[in-house]
Amino acid sequence: MRANRGWWDRNADEYQTEHGTFLGDDRFVWGPEGLDEVEAELLGPAEELKGKTVLEIGAGAAQCARWLAGQGARPVALDLSHRQLQHALRIGGDFPLVCADAGALPFADGSFDLACSAYGALPFVAEPVRVLKEVRRVLRPGGRFVFSVTHPIRWAFPDEPGPEGLTVAASYFDRTPYVEQDEDGRAVYVEHHRTVGDRVRDVVAGGFRLVDLVEPEWPAWNTQEWGGWSPLRGNLIPGTAVFVCERD
Repeated sequence: MRANRGWWDRNADEYQTEHGTFLGDDRFVWGPEGLDEVEAELLGPAEELKGKTVLEIGAGAAQCARWLAGQGARPVALDLSHRQLQHALRIGGDFPLVCADAGALPFADGSFDLACSAYGALPFVAEPVRVLKEVRRVLRPGGRFVFSVTHPIRWAFPDEPGPEGLTVAASYFDRTPYVEQDEDGRAVYVEHHRTVGDRVRDVVAGGFRLVDLVEPEWPAWNTQEWGGWSPLRGNLIPGTAVFVCERD
């Protein structure tokens, strides 16, 4: 947690400069493919969001929360990185911003109708079930949690957008975390690999029922590259997995 908080605090400015135009100030995009909640309606029809309390986890600059507020929902944007939330303040919005750990949510039981996370928190934690249990705790019965992560199959391929990224280079079943270190050997960035089966078992162990697993296809309009994501790769293998879960 400490490594990733530091990384995002140091890199938030660059991230928002590089990706802010694509993400927009008030769009709800599930991943680099550009799947938009306007069309996907994974949280439910837009007209049914009005008045709903929604927790966005790993909110960054709170683009998704801002879109939710525009639909009449009552969002709360939570992120581990103080600097990311400063960008949320810069853009503006009439909803709470909370700097906290997703594994220890500072909210009472049953505080929210819905929860969402677009590439937030879950790819970066070693104990995803802990986060899922916390999300379940703060959701009301029947509440929906939708989260997107790097599609597990991408871990078998190099993180390259061109032809060199199309050849399997590692075992899909190797769950060794990806770690970047400083010159003293301290971890400064950590991302955890889970297989599809691992993710499904995590969802169930966290007390949720898996309603859908969405693998966005790369749309013709999206010509941009984002790290290892690109039209070339996106037309051949999925880059994002979106898990739609409900609390019993």
